[in-house]
Amino acid sequence: MFSQQYLQMLQKKDVIFEIFGYASKRRREIGEENVFDFSLGNPSVPAPEAVREALTGIPEQTDPLTLHSYSPAGGIPQVREAIAQDLNARYGASYTAGNIFMTCGAAAALAHAIRAVASPGETVLTFAPCFSEYEAYVAGCGCLLEVVPADTETFEINFPMLEEMLSPGVAAVLFNSPNNPSGVVCSTRTIRALADLLKKKSALFGHPIWLISDEPYRDIVFEGTDSPYIANEYENTITCYSFSKSLSLPGERIGYAAVNPKADQAGLVMELFTQISRTTGHNGAPALLQRVAAKTCSLTADLSVYETNCRLLCSALSSFGYEFVRPGGTFYMFPKSPLPDAKAFCRLAMEHDLMLVPGDGFGVPGHFRIAYCVPTEKVERALPVFERLIRT
Repeated sequence: MFSQQYLQMLQKKDVIFEIFGYASKRRREIGEENVFDFSLGNPSVPAPEAVREALTGIPEQTDPLTLHSYSPAGGIPQVREAIAQDLNARYGASYTAGNIFMTCGAAAALAHAIRAVASPGETVLTFAPCFSEYEAYVAGCGCLLEVVPADTETFEINFPMLEEMLSPGVAAVLFNSPNNPSGVVCSTRTIRALADLLKKKSALFGHPIWLISDEPYRDIVFEGTDSPYIANEYENTITCYSFSKSLSLPGERIGYAAVNPKADQAGLVMELFTQISRTTGHNGAPALLQRVAAKTCSLTADLSVYETNCRLLCSALSSFGYEFVRPGGTFYMFPKSPLPDAKAFCRLAMEHDLMLVPGDGFGVPGHFRIAYCVPTEKVERALPVFERLIRT
């Protein structure tokens, strides 16, 4: 018999990649320059030159047997130490190599974190709007995902609903700031309020409620935006990070899970990660990419184009009459659909070769996501299409 779980998943395919596939087909038919594809969060700026230098220099400077040998399940010790020291330097934290677990990107870090702190049948809470794949990640761990309804006025945390939904069966809160799909960045005040509530409920229930902080967009924060390092505000935090966005390396799938050294039984969590790696077939991140990450973890690509694109879109879409919460980071924005049915609006946009993603999969029907990680000239050329659509 085939797995019923995965047969059911076939009925709920990823709409983002379906739209991206249609965009690829249209590019072949009418040319790249005539398709305005804002569907996929694929970075549009090159990786820093230091990444290329590391990719070529490390093999030249490292014994081949050492270079291509298996690494320990948690990662190469020197790599883990380099990342710990970078986090400490940036955020005043106190990580050691023993708190860092190297993974194949943030998705693998999340898979480890959820399995470590939530048993099958327990609940993981997250907040709308949220990344559409969270449901698959949590279900794959045998847990139940419950989504706190969105505060559509701000797209920050809906605290009244969160407090109502926090129950003894909640093992963890899965949190994403800067947020995909809204681009909203939660302030220090908001994060401290979240931490205070989780501490209160943990004491009431007699067990820690873990905060799993999904942070692939941590380095894409716009000028003047308050963006705290979340683990500094709540001890029982596991930070899940990817170099996909900061270094423009999405295809390399390299990242890590960082367990706050002040967390409850932090050492045990790290030991659990090793066993989780065995059962999921993860068995360690690629050794060469680990070494590249160690050399470049303090750097970013030139991320300024995303803020430029955001300003262009916010100015133009506001003048056209679109309603939205202004992003504080990432390369996404999440306007309200001019039509009540955002799916219908996105289908209409596709007829104009403008690819947008309806907000239903993110837990907020009636909105749509724009992934503006595209060249600025394409943003500029797409603006008349946005205007025609709202005038239709």
